[in-house]
Amino acid sequence: MGDNDNKDLDAIFWRDEILQVMYWLRGEELREVVTAPDLEVFLSASASDIHFHLERAVEEGYVERHPDGMGLWQNTRYALAERGVKEGGRRFRDEFNDMQKGGHGECGPDCVHCKDGNYHLCAAHQKHEH
Repeated sequence: MGDNDNKDLDAIFWRDEILQVMYWLRGEELREVVTAPDLEVFLSASASDIHFHLERAVEEGYVERHPDGMGLWQNTRYALAERGVKEGGRRFRDEFNDMQKGGHGECGPDCVHCKDGNYHLCAAHQKHEH
């Protein structure tokens, strides 16, 4: 692989990581709008590197920029665009699907019976019906 291939893979990696974190923060109702320093806590990169990748995500239509009135990049805020919500959600589900198991009395996400609509065959649902 050439240097450009490595740079492209690196850019995709960081875009995916940033979108996942932003999607999670949004879904947990912690933050809808973030700055690069906000994301530094969750990612193993400097705020300036995160800012660089956020700007690429803006160019690609995944993220919307809300500039700081003073022009400071550290205070520029970003929010997921519609495309970013979809991609961030998809990446988040792909990454954490195996960890999302049902709690006590709930079936897991791969319950064959519930996927087929046969809730009466699901042991977890049977417990709640009696």
